[in-house]
Amino acid sequence: MTDHLAALQALVRRHCRQHRVATAIPELTLYSAEAVSEPLTFVSEPQVYVIVQGRQQVMLRDKVFDYDASHYLVTAVDLPVAGCITQATPEMPYLALCLALDPAQIAELLLVVNDRQVDPYQACIMGMGLSPLNSNITDPLLRLLRLLDQPEDISILKPMIMRELLYRILQGDQGCALKQIATAGSALSQINRAIHWMSQHYSEPFDIASVARIAGMSLSTFHRHFRAATNMSPLQYRTQRRLQEARRRMVSEQIDAAEAAFAVGYESPSQFSREYRRMFGRPPGQDAQHVRVAQESAPVRG
Repeated sequence: MTDHLAALQALVRRHCRQHRVATAIPELTLYSAEAVSEPLTFVSEPQVYVIVQGRQQVMLRDKVFDYDASHYLVTAVDLPVAGCITQATPEMPYLALCLALDPAQIAELLLVVNDRQVDPYQACIMGMGLSPLNSNITDPLLRLLRLLDQPEDISILKPMIMRELLYRILQGDQGCALKQIATAGSALSQINRAIHWMSQHYSEPFDIASVARIAGMSLSTFHRHFRAATNMSPLQYRTQRRLQEARRRMVSEQIDAAEAAFAVGYESPSQFSREYRRMFGRPPGQDAQHVRVAQESAPVRG
């Protein structure tokens, strides 16, 4: 696997000349940084994240995933997280790649390779987890990245390589989460349905009982499975999505705190300010300015 990692490092360095690069392979994004970073919040969508050099932390409320090139991170549902690069220098930059996951492709693959159906009564599991990185994963990853040097081959070879990669992930520790998310009637797929609805309606008033009905669960069962999948309650999830979106708007659109608060569903600016400061550690306006400065000074590789 050491040879695979060295080759992956060379490919990421060559094709990622900025902090973030979307590639000719739609599912594949590359990342590079020459310095550590402060924690930034974002929504981690279904994906496989592989560090090939350096180290980072991802925080899902009070659960911390601290990892390097010895593990890969799988996210099965949309989760509001905070992440930071903890090991990177100009000589040894942080290098990573991210592959978006499509539950429909996973479900299609399960029809072919899975001889056991997911038990619909199986307990819901967390929608994010780490697995040891091994040659079963790095080998198809390397072949996938090599397609960037042969773009004329992408349309023919990418589907086969992606299928193999998904198969290998399904055989690993995080395969259970992917199987659940792709299996109708499983607890995680029901929670995912509710998460998808909440992600589209977080700025609107709604009661949790109605979301439980969307998931097809009783209220108590929904609360239990939601916390198992996301490490937070449904109300905490909605609050995090609202505050993250407010922060994004203040930073990128440069609107003030009151406008951001109303845009994401808060009726009370004072409540918004209290919850914002509790989550991000600074008042909204001050924090937005701090994030803008941090983004402007973020290291890129030229």
